[in-house]
Amino acid sequence: MEFSVKTGHPEKQRTNCIITGVFENRRLSNIAERLDDASKGYLGNLLRRGDIDGKPGQVLLIHNVPNTLCDRVLLIGCGRERELGDKEFRDIVRKAVKALSQTGSTEAVVYLTELNVKGRNTHWKIRQTVEITLETLYTFDNFKSKKEKDRRTLRRLVLTVATRRDLPSAERAVLEGEAIARGMALTKNLGNLPPNVCTPIYLAKEAEALSTQFPSISTAVLDEKDIAALKMGAFLSVGQGSKNPPRLITLEYRGRKDKQKPVVLVGKGITFDTGGNSLKPPMSMIGMKYDMAGAAAILGAIRAAAELELPINVVGVIAAAENMPGSNASRPEDIVTTMSGTTVEILNTDAEGRLVLCDALTYSERFDPDVVIDIATLTYACILALGTHASGLFSNHNPLANDLIQAGNTSGDRCWQLPVWDDYQDALSSPFADVANIGNPPEGGAILAACFLSRFTKQYNWAHLDVAGTASRGGKERAATGRPVPLLVQYLLDRCQK
Repeated sequence: MEFSVKTGHPEKQRTNCIITGVFENRRLSNIAERLDDASKGYLGNLLRRGDIDGKPGQVLLIHNVPNTLCDRVLLIGCGRERELGDKEFRDIVRKAVKALSQTGSTEAVVYLTELNVKGRNTHWKIRQTVEITLETLYTFDNFKSKKEKDRRTLRRLVLTVATRRDLPSAERAVLEGEAIARGMALTKNLGNLPPNVCTPIYLAKEAEALSTQFPSISTAVLDEKDIAALKMGAFLSVGQGSKNPPRLITLEYRGRKDKQKPVVLVGKGITFDTGGNSLKPPMSMIGMKYDMAGAAAILGAIRAAAELELPINVVGVIAAAENMPGSNASRPEDIVTTMSGTTVEILNTDAEGRLVLCDALTYSERFDPDVVIDIATLTYACILALGTHASGLFSNHNPLANDLIQAGNTSGDRCWQLPVWDDYQDALSSPFADVANIGNPPEGGAILAACFLSRFTKQYNWAHLDVAGTASRGGKERAATGRPVPLLVQYLLDRCQK
């Protein structure tokens, strides 16, 4: 897909399709009014006949509009003009792209970017349009024996801006949108792969491929012997029941030549989670291939940073393992020693994500980080608390939490902060080890998991993103979403502006 930006009157655009909006009560947008004037009231007559009244989600495709050079005009219902906010704009663009892809158009000129969105500038609208377009057109049919073929494929979108002064910012917005969308596509591709393909070793090879593609990225992969030498007993305990051995993967993106302290991103990379000897029910295993979504998001975010050549240093640390039952798998009531020296009593082998993360968080200290953010599909309790719209956010540093919340609001990839108060820590006590890996009582499971992790983050400013509800969709539309790549990249972009 090719994107470009330009200025110009809609009636003079020689294109397959022009996309513009109609508000409720059949009120044409400014661009649609220009087309109506040029066509001597052609659009207005259609509205008066009731073909479209501007309610959200409505679509009207019009051919051969008089006195214009385009083949078609696609009108999109935009709802109430005064209520046009972030969500409404994204929904309008998504609806437009879906409708456009069914028209047979190979290219189009999009004037939706000139709609007034509360509190948002042209740069934001352009970037969101690029991201949503590529996300909407994304498909994963790698394992289909018969692939669906569209009669004609959408190849090019021209995004319009009101004045030439907006062009430089809009062109940068296109680059950002493309990089974020490509990072999301990488994350989704990895998540959508079957677990017999996407193993810890496969993830390691994908990380190494990024360092081949981008010279600014260097990758190191440690095998189980290296992990044992680091005394990562918690990490090793998770993968020891599988024939697919664990891997500790690090990626370093150096966007600055000075010794700027890096942002360290730590990812849970459980390529399949049976629950181990605390075996999940069969239907609860459906979707467990997405338990490596945190790791995949780190690859996607670092890829985007490298493509944009961001002036920032970023390190990714991925703890990749497969959690399987078996004679060599860890058992409930096993006690392991972490890299930090803290002992952990494993009361539930299905609470494995915190075990791989705690050692990865300790390992992160060696990079002398400015901040550390871990990303994990950690708890079903987070889905119960927040549903599928917001990721759970936990932090020991309020400025970092506030920055992530702001980045989420800007990107549309939102998070919501929950506490990590000391009041919860007693629930993790064990009579035999320093800490248990699950809480007693179990209430507040997402918070207890974060409190467990917080014990290994005393040396730096830390945030934890529980993306169990946002990294994938269930049911008939089961698929990876690519989140929280937009949130992470926006956070990095914001840091570059400081």
